[in-house]
Amino acid sequence: MSTSRPDPSGPELTRAELRRYSRQLLLPEWGTAGAQERLRGARVLIVGAGGLGGPVVMQLAGAGVGFLRVSDGDTVALSNLHRQTHFVLGDVGRSKSGALCARAQALNPHVAVEAAVALTDDNAAELLAGIHLVVDATDNFGARYDVADACAAAGLPCVWGAASGISGMVSIFGPDLGLRDVFPDASGEESCDEAGVLGPLPNVIGSLMALEALKLLGGVGETLAGRLWTFDALTLQTRVIRLRPPAHRAGQSVLTPAKSVL
Repeated sequence: MSTSRPDPSGPELTRAELRRYSRQLLLPEWGTAGAQERLRGARVLIVGAGGLGGPVVMQLAGAGVGFLRVSDGDTVALSNLHRQTHFVLGDVGRSKSGALCARAQALNPHVAVEAAVALTDDNAAELLAGIHLVVDATDNFGARYDVADACAAAGLPCVWGAASGISGMVSIFGPDLGLRDVFPDASGEESCDEAGVLGPLPNVIGSLMALEALKLLGGVGETLAGRLWTFDALTLQTRVIRLRPPAHRAGQSVLTPAKSVL
């Protein structure tokens, strides 16, 4: 799966950028493939600034993704802090997107960050304008379906993840295989507010989502497009489920084998 690929052309990396990104530039798969220049030209929308979105934004900012737009309408609550460690006690009551963007900008002044309101049907086209890749870091299927529909309308790929209780999962969806194809019915899904969650779990899943986004944007490695990665935090068991392309969109899951892993 390809993104609307960022343009690697432009000025050479500055001396400061070369020092900052030197450890990933040492990798032959990265430093000699123009991947860093593509990151600098990339524009990413992250929907959700909580347990998943926090590590995604901080990792993408640290890696040098040129522009990050962070969409979230919530404020920081005390109960968030055990897992959303990109916030501190003084952030309670602040806008999540605003506080996270400030943290990311402080980490890397070479990237541009923009706090945005929650994604809705009315503003989706505006939030996705000029974007190369979307990362869905929301925490309920209502919001996830909204993001999926917006990405489908714009023809954009979406890095997707979920974490609740003791399990998590990651995949990449696009025009040929979307979230609704894999999860047409989420009636039994529970959020962290309902099911609880171990604090490190969203950070594990969010970091893997960031890794998939970097591979897509940089054009390196094999991504999870067409596959669903699942993780059990208590046993550390992982599983990769291959997804079959839908022959039609009739409300049936395309999991292979066809079973829910939520």
